[in-house]
Amino acid sequence: MFRPRERETRALPPGPSWPPAAQLTAWMLRPYPTLQHIRRRYGAPFSMRFPNYPHIVTFDDPEHVKEIFTGPWRELHAGQANETLRPLVGTRSLLLLDGEEHVRERKLLLPPFHGERMQSYGETMREVTAEALRRWPVGRPFAVQPQTQAITLDIILRTVFGVSEGEELERVRQGIDRLVQGASNPAFLVPWLQRDLGPRSPWGRFLRAREAADALLYEQIEARRASAAERDDVLSMMMTARYEDGRAMTPRELRDELMTLLVAGHETTATSLAWVFHHLIEHPHVQARVHAELDGLPGDGVSADGAHDLPYLDAVIKETMRLSPVIASVGRVLSAPRRIGGWDLPAGTMAVPSIYLVHMNPRVWPEPTRFDPERHLGLRTSPYTHFPFGGGIRRCIGMAFALYEMRVVLATVLKRHGVRAAPGVRIVPRRRSVTMAPSQDMPLVLERR
Repeated sequence: MFRPRERETRALPPGPSWPPAAQLTAWMLRPYPTLQHIRRRYGAPFSMRFPNYPHIVTFDDPEHVKEIFTGPWRELHAGQANETLRPLVGTRSLLLLDGEEHVRERKLLLPPFHGERMQSYGETMREVTAEALRRWPVGRPFAVQPQTQAITLDIILRTVFGVSEGEELERVRQGIDRLVQGASNPAFLVPWLQRDLGPRSPWGRFLRAREAADALLYEQIEARRASAAERDDVLSMMMTARYEDGRAMTPRELRDELMTLLVAGHETTATSLAWVFHHLIEHPHVQARVHAELDGLPGDGVSADGAHDLPYLDAVIKETMRLSPVIASVGRVLSAPRRIGGWDLPAGTMAVPSIYLVHMNPRVWPEPTRFDPERHLGLRTSPYTHFPFGGGIRRCIGMAFALYEMRVVLATVLKRHGVRAAPGVRIVPRRRSVTMAPSQDMPLVLERR
């Protein structure tokens, strides 16, 4: 990895003088208050230092974000910025690749997540949600995030793996769930805490869960390779896809991309759903308007097609992802010197468009702490002012899938149910590895309408 020389870093934007370990600790424990404090003290862009990490320059201006997202991808390396994910997703993950390798891999993986192919999964999304909803308690408090995680994991298993029932589904579900739970420990992000001190240590538990999950993934790959049946799940399409030179993906490449889809398409979507429930509870008039919109749908339930035409629910989702983004920032490591936002940044610097700070920038979003879905009605939002899925050629390939999935899940739950606060609960953002989730797994009370 490129690293700027010391004399070059003296010209970087100002930032805190705390020791790098103290900056990392603040970022790990209280990321949003830390970002807000540094911006108030030093303005933006500002610099931060973490131990054994590139110099970080954080931006909160949409014009500067545009410079980063539209800059030459050969010189702006998101894969290097995502190195902390390597132990989980592997070296061949789309998240870790840069340059030509990333372009080739993205082109190969994109088709299943767009157009009619993506929408064909809508009925599976609805069925999984309706089945799970029958097990949710009514009238008493329960933590909803584990339930949304169960839903999004089952949707992934059925649409990506084509595993739909019986012992096989339960075995894969349990293996992946153990891995995700192990990876949710924030210590997962700190290299010097990644020490295997036995099966009961945090890193030891993670390594053993990863080994078991890998065995399940390779088993699925081999079973699919040995089967002559035609299938339309994502894994089957990945296995039949070919690079431009005619080569198929290797088992290791398939494993890493499957793990990426599981992580990016499971935990993040489940967390966003939990945040939507939080904001609906906090703003009853918004929940009432969602119910009114859903009441306008024909029939007793919500069809997959009906979930397409829900503009207010869609606005609620977008405003939730603005005010409570599950990922605080995205990064690009510069492979060559580059001028961004009026600053000459040396090679090796990590330029960071802060999702959270842009979304909370009052120059961009008036009264940014106010939850107001109407901001998004009839508005085509700029990809540089609202980018919960990242941006440029590195924007999440599953964005359309995730947004559609959230609409289907929420519409299915809220068509016949309301949500209210669990007694005595105060919700604050809490770090779960790279994501920011509601505290206490988002307790709530479900009520029949």
